[in-house]
Amino acid sequence: MLVLTRKKNESIMIGDTIEIKVLAIEGDQVKLGVVAPKHIDVHRKEVYRLIQEENKQALHVSQHLFDQLKKQ
Repeated sequence: MLVLTRKKNESIMIGDTIEIKVLAIEGDQVKLGVVAPKHIDVHRKEVYRLIQEENKQALHVSQHLFDQLKKQ
């Protein structure tokens, strides 16, 4: 893991198009601003994990439905 130290209003760049800027630091929370192209999904990690789990469940249901349809 790359570890960087930034102050308020400083940024890091990921590639040529993604900028992450420190907007505020309040206690143990850091407020970040993300500038990224529209085709890049940006989620908090806990939301990303929920999306991944829902996608897995949807795939399982689809496979189960597909198997049932094959039997008919």
